[in-house]
Amino acid sequence: MPVETSSKKDKLRVILDSNALFVPLQFKIDVFEELKTLLNRNLELVLLQPIKEELEKMAKKGAPKMRKEANYALKLAEKCTLIKLEGMFAGSPDDAIVKVAGEWKCPVFTNDKALRRRLRDISVPVIYVRQKSRLEIDGRV
Repeated sequence: MPVETSSKKDKLRVILDSNALFVPLQFKIDVFEELKTLLNRNLELVLLQPIKEELEKMAKKGAPKMRKEANYALKLAEKCTLIKLEGMFAGSPDDAIVKVAGEWKCPVFTNDKALRRRLRDISVPVIYVRQKSRLEIDGRV
């Protein structure tokens, strides 16, 4: 009987914060390749609906540079699996990340210091940019 090698089960979910999608522009790091290298696993990159909405808001209402960067981030977001949070959730995008990551026990890619601290407090591994040149993980996957 053949064994399926790339089922959803052996993919590691990684939740992306909005700032993770700005990393390629800010630091010239290919986040998709770097994540594969860092984690050495098949990945399913996840974007939560509140994060996408936050990016869309930036793309419409930000300063011209921010709008351009947010549109680029939204293009990158198309490579991710979008997870809708069916009205079960009201609050900030960070609150959504903490809630879902806590339930799924999956790593989160963010450079937001306050969010990183909240995630570490609930034992969720955090991926972030180190020395503006590479990705690093804090915690065990």
